[in-house]
Amino acid sequence: MVDTFILCSEQLSKQTHYDYGMRAVRSTINTAGMLKRKDQDGNESAIVLKSLIDINLPKFLKQDIPLFNNIISDLFPSTIRPNYSLGGLEESITWVLEANNWFSSKEFFEKIKQL
Repeated sequence: MVDTFILCSEQLSKQTHYDYGMRAVRSTINTAGMLKRKDQDGNESAIVLKSLIDINLPKFLKQDIPLFNNIISDLFPSTIRPNYSLGGLEESITWVLEANNWFSSKEFFEKIKQL
């Protein structure tokens, strides 16, 4: 986790809303703890990976996402990226976008899911 934050601070663009300090570490640990309580037999590397993705990915700019994915791939090479169900969220997002005649690109849809 610490290596991820160090590499992100060195390789990603400098944005005021990017935080790699103790606040980010605390948020990641809290999320990992919540995930571990839900799945006590789960792989801890996968839990840390999921919490890093969930906490950090929504705040990154489009050009920084591939760099972040590369960092994650390098630091967690044998860990399978966790897949999780969003319930009916995807259908609800689609319905709202269509009901309001809003154009939805893949990136926009993904950013809504992240948030």
